[in-house]
Amino acid sequence: MSLNGSDVMSPGLDERSLVCRSHSGEQARRVGVRLGELLRAGDLICLEGTLGAGKTCLAQGIGRGCGVTETLVSPTFTLIREYERPQNGLALYHVDLYRIAGVQEALGMGFEDYLSEPTAIALIEWPERVKALLPQERLWIQMRYIDGNKRILLFSAQGARYEALLREFRKRAFGV
Repeated sequence: MSLNGSDVMSPGLDERSLVCRSHSGEQARRVGVRLGELLRAGDLICLEGTLGAGKTCLAQGIGRGCGVTETLVSPTFTLIREYERPQNGLALYHVDLYRIAGVQEALGMGFEDYLSEPTAIALIEWPERVKALLPQERLWIQMRYIDGNKRILLFSAQGARYEALLREFRKRAFGV
């Protein structure tokens, strides 16, 4: 299924949010590619959802879209994987916080250093575990399992940069 207006459940709840559905892992990757093409150094993308919600599929598309040539794999056991973006030498930090106990453990592993790196994009799975450490400005994507391969994606932009990002993403991905 392509990314067109029929995939949008709502053209937006308001200027800061968008709801869409994905019918397969490959479609989630295509959504991610469209988003990844718009990202720049310093951006923070938070992926929330239960196990099996499709966060890693979406992350793989984001990586591809922002120029990572390797396939992103879940960093569940390593917590953080760094990918180089060869076209510009910048980095993508793919962080998975599923196995951490909370804020103190995140601080102990130097989590804040990854958030403040101005030459990288930070892509975080399970961000709700360290919400107190996250900047107020970010793009938060909540993924919900429906059944089979179907997922609902709720995009919430917080801050001017992310509101502009979401507007451009909405135009490019869904034509609305």
